[in-house]
Amino acid sequence: MKKEIALLICLVLAVGIFAPVTSIVSANKPDGTPPTLEKRVFIHYRRGYGKPPWAGGGNPGEDSGQHKLLGKGVEWKNTPITYVVDPDFSNLERSFVFSATVAAAEEWDVHTSAELFGSAAIVDDASWDYDAPDERNELLWGDYPEEGVIAVTIIWGYFSGPPQIREIIEFDIMFDTDFAWGDAGQTSETDLGNTNVMDLQNIAAHEFGHGAGLADLYDSSSSEETMYGYSAYGETKKRTLYIGDTAGIQELYG
Repeated sequence: MKKEIALLICLVLAVGIFAPVTSIVSANKPDGTPPTLEKRVFIHYRRGYGKPPWAGGGNPGEDSGQHKLLGKGVEWKNTPITYVVDPDFSNLERSFVFSATVAAAEEWDVHTSAELFGSAAIVDDASWDYDAPDERNELLWGDYPEEGVIAVTIIWGYFSGPPQIREIIEFDIMFDTDFAWGDAGQTSETDLGNTNVMDLQNIAAHEFGHGAGLADLYDSSSSEETMYGYSAYGETKKRTLYIGDTAGIQELYG
């Protein structure tokens, strides 16, 4: 599976960060033309490493001050969102992987009136879908071929056209096996706990934010937000939402 994931990642890099894929669907635009199925790929970097070209200069999405949306009207039209988790290659206990990811998803739920994230399940066959969605929201581990990348999330949906026809239909999250994963805990009043591991709940909370419809933040004034685009070993502050995160999820779902 790991070799297959690496091959898929290389193909993603070849087509770029944003790669629209045409798909004929039943819901048409007002002019009668079908909307276009697209994907957006968000790369989560370790502090001090690379950054996407828009970092610090206008991240794609609707800027609402303390948060950024994927776009006006780009949200889930049908909730709750179900998802599966594949712990292979994580070097973690399956029970821990499940509890940490569920806790990360639930943090978004408690800040909105919607029942946003629903049931989860552990599986052994998750895939990172770069070519087309497969009707499953999936979390898994793989080897991303760029240094300093902690995780990558693919969002599939309809991001163009009138806001009323825009929506998210799927997301896939891949955690990079280059990092040691685990429970960083919190050993002080700072945001750092066990600096020997990348905290799974911390990173998963950020990636679930993309899955729900939020984009990255890169301004240093946003460094306390869960959707801030950089993280580090031992960081745990993204486990809990901050002011902008809460405002963003409530703007989308109430």
